[in-house]
Amino acid sequence: MPVNGKTRADAWALVVEHTDSENLRAHMLAVEAAMSGYAEQFGEDPELWGMVGLLHDFDYEKNQGPNGHPFVGVQILDKLGYPREFRRAILSHADYTGVPRESKMEKALFAVDDLSGFLIGCALVRPSRSFSDLKISSVKKKMKDKAFCAAIDREELKRGAKELGVPFDKHVTSVIAFLEPIEANLGLGTAAAKSA
Repeated sequence: MPVNGKTRADAWALVVEHTDSENLRAHMLAVEAAMSGYAEQFGEDPELWGMVGLLHDFDYEKNQGPNGHPFVGVQILDKLGYPREFRRAILSHADYTGVPRESKMEKALFAVDDLSGFLIGCALVRPSRSFSDLKISSVKKKMKDKAFCAAIDREELKRGAKELGVPFDKHVTSVIAFLEPIEANLGLGTAAAKSA
């Protein structure tokens, strides 16, 4: 079902309009998949949660600085008629906005945001370039390597799982399972391994 009349195609059009980076687009697709997966697991609306994931960073590339992302994006979404809970979730995924995470959707967005990027990094360095053989033990080993995906705060990854109320290992394996079906859209999988 559309969200306040907005469809997934409308959301993707916003991503394309505001984001040129293929890597950033792939990140938003990954967060969409993880959010949809958790929505199904929690008995929530996968379309609503997925669209929040898809649009959470759509303004990031062109709106840096203290009054940029996600404030600009949320203003655009407000004008377009996206619901308050949708906009609030996007604000709450960035601690510096001062919007506390309260709902399950807000907590899920924070929990999957950086983790999805970290897991893509883990898959990219495997010979298979795939999530299909990515195990929790490999992920934990990479977490100890401070040079690997250095910009991602390991403590925030753990805090996300804790806020969501999901044990860390289960959180990681769940997000891997949510991302595996779309790995081709993320530049991963069999085709990626052959071209590498």
